[in-house]
Amino acid sequence: MNKWDTLTPVLLQSIGETVYMVAVSLAISGVAGLAIGALLYATRPGNLFANRVVFFVANLVINLIRPIPFIIFLTAVAPVTRAVTGSTLGTDAAIVPITIMATVVIARVVEQNLVAVDPGTVEAARAVGARRIGVLFGVVIPEALAPLILGYTFMFIAVVDMSAMAGYIGGGGLGNFAIIYGYQQFNQQATWVTVAIIVVIVQVGQLIGNALAHRILRR
Repeated sequence: MNKWDTLTPVLLQSIGETVYMVAVSLAISGVAGLAIGALLYATRPGNLFANRVVFFVANLVINLIRPIPFIIFLTAVAPVTRAVTGSTLGTDAAIVPITIMATVVIARVVEQNLVAVDPGTVEAARAVGARRIGVLFGVVIPEALAPLILGYTFMFIAVVDMSAMAGYIGGGGLGNFAIIYGYQQFNQQATWVTVAIIVVIVQVGQLIGNALAHRILRR
């Protein structure tokens, strides 16, 4: 019997696990990261809701978490993962560290893109009587929408990468498939099939992100 008769169902399950991990992690971290990034932007000194304490704390948390290599972060937050999911193994467990890390990175990406918005646009909106919260969500974020979409596209690729690394500690998905059926069994074919599938997933995400950003820029 051809070995792929056995591996194909496992590979399909692994693809489903990767899609599940990426979709759930990106959905949660996308919203949380946008909120934290907007908070960072708004509370910067001299900005809409300037608050040195809030900005300092949020900025410090991001600066503490973001530099940690993800493979180390996986094990560092194992107690949190166990508390949330009851285990440190499996796709649900992998979602916890992926979501935390993606949230802080997205927050920084959002902040940087919002800071790049022309201050004159903000001042003009304030001059006509727009409320500060209205300026933030009605002017600043829409102005930065195209770069934000590209930033989220970058994060989609990063989350796919993190989901693959999560497979190293039993997180499931394509990373786990490549390690167990490729690396550990000296099966280069399984490894390269996994690589090809990940490349396709990344390219599709990149194309969609680029198309959306281009459409917004043309408006």
